[in-house]
Amino acid sequence: MSTDDPHSLALRAAETHMRSGAFELALKALQPVLQADPDMVDALYLAAVSQRYLKQTDAARATLDHLLQVAPDFGRGLQEGGHLHRDRGEIDRALQSYRAAVRANPALHAAWMAQAEILSASGLGDEARMAQLQAEQIRALPPALQAAMHHLHENRLLKAESLCRSWLTQHPKDVAGMRLLAEIGSRLGVLEDAEFLLESAVSFEPDNADLRVDYIRILRKRQKFEKALSEAQALYERDPENPVFASQLAIERMQTGDYQKAVALFDEVLERAPGDPSTLTSRGHALKTWGRSEPAIQSYQAACASDPAHGDAWYGLANLKTYRFSADERAVMQREEARAGQTLQTRINLNFSLGKAFEDEGDFEAAFEHYQRGNALKTRQTRYTTEQIQVEFDAQKQFCTPALFSSDAPMGEPATDPIFIVGLPRAGSTLLEQILASHSQVDGTLELPNIISISHGLRGRDRASDKTRYPRILSELDEDQLAKLGRRYLDETAIHRKGAPFFTDKMPNNFRHVGLIKKILPQAKIIDARRHPMACCVSGFKQLFAEGQEFTYGLEEIGAYYRGYVDLMDHWDAVMPGQVLRVIHEDVVSDLENQVRRILDYCGLPFEQACVDFHKTKREVRTASSEQVRQPINTKGLEQWKAYDAWLDPLREALGPVCDDWRRDSSIEIAVRS
Repeated sequence: MSTDDPHSLALRAAETHMRSGAFELALKALQPVLQADPDMVDALYLAAVSQRYLKQTDAARATLDHLLQVAPDFGRGLQEGGHLHRDRGEIDRALQSYRAAVRANPALHAAWMAQAEILSASGLGDEARMAQLQAEQIRALPPALQAAMHHLHENRLLKAESLCRSWLTQHPKDVAGMRLLAEIGSRLGVLEDAEFLLESAVSFEPDNADLRVDYIRILRKRQKFEKALSEAQALYERDPENPVFASQLAIERMQTGDYQKAVALFDEVLERAPGDPSTLTSRGHALKTWGRSEPAIQSYQAACASDPAHGDAWYGLANLKTYRFSADERAVMQREEARAGQTLQTRINLNFSLGKAFEDEGDFEAAFEHYQRGNALKTRQTRYTTEQIQVEFDAQKQFCTPALFSSDAPMGEPATDPIFIVGLPRAGSTLLEQILASHSQVDGTLELPNIISISHGLRGRDRASDKTRYPRILSELDEDQLAKLGRRYLDETAIHRKGAPFFTDKMPNNFRHVGLIKKILPQAKIIDARRHPMACCVSGFKQLFAEGQEFTYGLEEIGAYYRGYVDLMDHWDAVMPGQVLRVIHEDVVSDLENQVRRILDYCGLPFEQACVDFHKTKREVRTASSEQVRQPINTKGLEQWKAYDAWLDPLREALGPVCDDWRRDSSIEIAVRS
């Protein structure tokens, strides 16, 4: 919105009136803005504040309820809710609102101060002092960084970045500014810069524990698990009684596959903070991945009992896929989802969980309504567009030509270790990974983001102005450069291996980077895990992913993405015939042993019966299908999507001809490399 358009001018006029105490004039200035756009967040917020000062309590409450329906995580709105509750003597609800406000926006000085006052009056001196300390730390920040924090937590990332960079130009060693810019960089996906900033900041203030926690988190995001574990261990050894340090170490233990020690650390934290819902939930995640489903369920249930609004725990239960909610649990989730002031992420988690709960009861209309609502809420957190991804698909087809893969073209590291399983999520890739990981010569790992990280590095810093630098640059790299990237991938992923000569990488999004994979690791095996488009897309639409996969949160978006995926895989088949093995999920389910033999032949592995008896293999599985692949194969999931058929026309339209011609059997024969 332009700063000179009528609405912006009206908002500035309202703010000016409010500063002078003319709240009636402020409301008058806001009236035409809200008539034109009843959901404008800033206008609703200013109106609610004005109404509160004018003692129009009911009107303020109604305005604020509307605001928080539109923007559940708007920190200043949650803070205003706290003020309203406080003014009405609803102290417990006020405290809840203030706590929600600082979760959404930790830069809200007034919300921290209000918490300190309430906690002190309630005799909770330690908690009051912590809130007071937070308020003082914010007040001590320079105004430019305070403003940048508000922009950051209200998702105006570019404004936050501009303010932060301007400040650091004048104060290049200011640790608070470096830490804030690193967080902005992390949200923008500029992880290398974020790591450099935090590494530098830690060198300036090595005893700053908060800084070290941020540094550990960015190392984890960059898949530098050994370094993250080392840093977390050092922090824990500094103060083993600190629950934050113990939790960080537990998380890093999980990342490196040591679930037994992770659970033990979470148990340590729970001894000091019994009933902490976040720790109970993280413990549940660790137990689930470790294959301990019953204690995982108990841990999730304990978290839900401790805090019925802890949506992550409810979704932990739903994401087991095998858990059925009771009528009482469903009622609690419905109550919490409908509660005014509930955070956006909690509402997202609860809606996806309620979708699963109603689906299990056979009420597919209610289930679809909740899935649809959860997806609509989730899209508020994403910046994904179909047009943007199509540009990426087109660039791969434009620059990854047959000449790029010809026999005389430079190629990279000749190692044969990696087996990539690519495709769309919920297409059966976890089943294929479990089959392969059951082989004595194959380590099953997880969805490794290292290829995507390499592709980001090849894009360079000018991503906005040079959108095709990657993959165009693949034709400019010489053999040494390609081999170095291949070895980097092998070195970075070594921490996930356990000594077998081969290993799997089942990051589905790697189908977008098959050209890169074959340039830097020309002997790598690539398996395209494909499933019926309606089944695959509906399953994706029903799934709340921990991170990424933003195309799944709309029927039109996921349909267009599936169509683009099939088209791009056709391209890889055309420019590299026989290099990718297509495996159809429905074929695996109906003819397991023959498909297992086909997969093993392609990978150059001898047949082992354990691959057919994959469900007996004991290993950690981190995806949503973890419990399903621990059971014998069955066909009950193949046509579950048909229960939602009445609401799927937008998906069919987006899929177009691919809805029927998705196997590509008639046009392309995938050759198994001998």
